[in-house]
Amino acid sequence: MRYMIFGESHGPAIGVVLEGIPAGLELNLEEVQRELSRRKPGQDGISTARREEDKVQVLSGVFEGRTTGAPLAMVITNSDRRSGDYEALRYTPRPSHGDYAGFIKSKGNLDYRGGGHFSGRLTAPLTAAGAVAKQLLAERGIWVGAHISSIYGVFDAAMENAQALKTVAGKPFPVLDDAKGEEMRQAILQAKSEGDSVGGAIECAVVGMPAGLGGPDFGCNVEGIFAQHLFAVPAVKGVDFGAGAALALMRGSEANDPYAVQDGAVVTKTNHAGGINGGITNGMPVTFEATLRPTPSIALPQESVDLRSGEEVEIAIKGRHDPCVVPRAVPVIEAAAALAACQVLGL
Repeated sequence: MRYMIFGESHGPAIGVVLEGIPAGLELNLEEVQRELSRRKPGQDGISTARREEDKVQVLSGVFEGRTTGAPLAMVITNSDRRSGDYEALRYTPRPSHGDYAGFIKSKGNLDYRGGGHFSGRLTAPLTAAGAVAKQLLAERGIWVGAHISSIYGVFDAAMENAQALKTVAGKPFPVLDDAKGEEMRQAILQAKSEGDSVGGAIECAVVGMPAGLGGPDFGCNVEGIFAQHLFAVPAVKGVDFGAGAALALMRGSEANDPYAVQDGAVVTKTNHAGGINGGITNGMPVTFEATLRPTPSIALPQESVDLRSGEEVEIAIKGRHDPCVVPRAVPVIEAAAALAACQVLGL
């Protein structure tokens, strides 16, 4: 199964085409819409004021409620656009955006409005694709869940058991500890009031992956497959599997995951490896944490250059932007993980 995302932030529509979808899947569009609603903008005071309904429309690949095996095309219209907010930034790239790199790559033909194809707006069709992938996984007893693990130094409760993530998906602010979630909200609001932004991290688990999938080599390594999907999400700048960077602070006696037998199956008593050994799934939940950078569009003055004159300039960014993308990114990270899991499974 392969997917291609198309569209721009301020174009008429955005969408995704999925190829290789198995025929006969009873596609639940209400479930796809529910996932889109989890990430859509304009729902509270800590996200962008841009309001989009994010209603998904299926153009092809489904007949009488089931997938046909032909390419599945889904489209989402853009309705709340203020392209004029970006005219002054056409030749002055915003720091840490894709503006300058995209300008060079496109030979000056970049759609600069709202970040164009580089915008976080494009995570809507990614979420729709992931919602389809989740339904394919569910048929095989596999599910994906995630929570906000930290925002600007405020940490959620530790995930003692992946099953706890099933309670998070229905929350407007997806954390395990609601008190910590309120501290995170206050950190976001404080940054917003100062014209700034904050970043954070999302912890995710894929539960039910059978042992023996993947391989140690390039192209089939499970960590590599997941990383490729996750780094396609705007703002993701780091991915740690299992205990991740904390492994550098452990001895082997602490880091190793002892084997045991539970209900007749081989399991590990801990999961510091994140369900992967030698690039191959070991039957435990595949767990990882994705680090997301602060939103680069901030209201504070920033330094840039005028690409026409070569002069250094100061810019002020207008428009509507999330002071922190992490809360809305939880279903996006789940979507990327679901698409990666489908690839590992060979779907």
